[in-house]
Amino acid sequence: MGERVLVLGAGIAGLSTALALGTSGREIVILDRDPPPPETSADEAFDAWERKGVGHVRHSHAFLARLHVIIRDNYPELMHDLLAAGCREIRFHENMPADRQAEYVPVPSDSDLTILTSRRTTLELVMRRYVARQKNVTFITDTRVRGLITETLGNALTVRGVVIEDANGTRDMRADIIVDAGGKNSQAIEWLREAGLPIDEESAPAGIVYFTRHYRLHDGKDEPVRTRVPGAGDMGYIKYGLFPADNRCFSITLAVPEIEMEIRRAIVHPEVFDALCAELPGIASWTSREYSEPKSKVFGMGELWARWRHMVKDGKPLALNFFPLGDTVIRTNPLYGRGCSFAAVQAHILRDVLDKTRDPVARAIDFHAGVEAELRPYYNDMVKQDAAAIRRSANALNPNYKANFRARLIKSFAEDAIMPAVRADIGLLRAFMRGFHMIEPPAKWLKSTHNVLTVLRYWLRGKKRNTNAGLYPPKMGPGRTEMLTKLGLSTTADFERIKAAA
Repeated sequence: MGERVLVLGAGIAGLSTALALGTSGREIVILDRDPPPPETSADEAFDAWERKGVGHVRHSHAFLARLHVIIRDNYPELMHDLLAAGCREIRFHENMPADRQAEYVPVPSDSDLTILTSRRTTLELVMRRYVARQKNVTFITDTRVRGLITETLGNALTVRGVVIEDANGTRDMRADIIVDAGGKNSQAIEWLREAGLPIDEESAPAGIVYFTRHYRLHDGKDEPVRTRVPGAGDMGYIKYGLFPADNRCFSITLAVPEIEMEIRRAIVHPEVFDALCAELPGIASWTSREYSEPKSKVFGMGELWARWRHMVKDGKPLALNFFPLGDTVIRTNPLYGRGCSFAAVQAHILRDVLDKTRDPVARAIDFHAGVEAELRPYYNDMVKQDAAAIRRSANALNPNYKANFRARLIKSFAEDAIMPAVRADIGLLRAFMRGFHMIEPPAKWLKSTHNVLTVLRYWLRGKKRNTNAGLYPPKMGPGRTEMLTKLGLSTTADFERIKAAA
């Protein structure tokens, strides 16, 4: 192809871009603000690799089936490397409720519902080593991007390169294509706005604060046997998730609604984090000192917002030869685990667009249209769910709240129709998970008449029959008042604070 591509950022979005474009014959130069990774083990990468450019690198990650499919089908050597490094494939039936696994009959498409799990640092380390082996890829580390080189041709602004700063000073670096994979902290969009581009964006709060701690199983200890109590759940005042990782490691993430200040302030203390985990039957055995030991502090992450930036206005691209990927252009709530898959999908859309045409206007329009068509359904679904969760969290703090008929109906449909039906019917669970894992659009499974009738049948059966059939999960842990009391926290302070502010 003869084109030179500058990739700004060496996280998952940047590495995915190098993967997608690496076989095209283009020259790929990846600019990384951080130092290179250690040359030894995955454990050293987790402990010592400085990744200031990726603030969430040590939070829990489970890589959705969509990303697994992309790697499996396009990069078998990379998949071999990942598994050799200790990354794990968790198959569809392994995530089913324990009391339903005996009924499972596999179908060929279930292989597309396999999850890839590891510590984020392990995935990046192995991907980076694979990418670095490609003849046409070069990494330049410890380098900051200080500006864009642009010119205006006709009505469009064209990006020609970047200004970089490293130990040798400041200099220009030019290329045919600029890919901004710098993440949420990238300044390139702001530089384009300062140049006069009217880049609009839509945003919405995730409504949660994220807390993660990593653990390792003791030598000689197998993973605790999974029970009917799920390893992930939403209890209203807190969401929890268990993330098996590589090399006997795992992590626990607790997502706390932003308005739950009492828990937020306390949970950053390791002893409180572990005490809370000990009260949740789905994860208590994992974090007990009998099975494991902590391997990290408690990592917190806040200011979580969904964001979608628009690089096309009135049908015309705002910038040419410039393609933002990953969190630079679309930011998602990490609770859904879609960020890495979003980035990989965008990178492969870019590959197809660049291979299709050399016209810069067509490239820009086609790329953003492809991203919109492919990812918008998942983004909209996430924003809708987050808004509903924020409302539920606020209502849970208010002792005087009484749900109206519509709210009770929606709650009943989710808890007494969808939940029992998905637990009882493996085909329905399969269809639901294909949407969750981005194999199909998120709402496609509920557009099937058969699936809707199945859900309604379980709703009409009534709560008593569904309970007797074991179609509700066991209690996931104490209610809010009981939990806060166990932790020595005030059960009313947050409501009083909100009431005083109003």
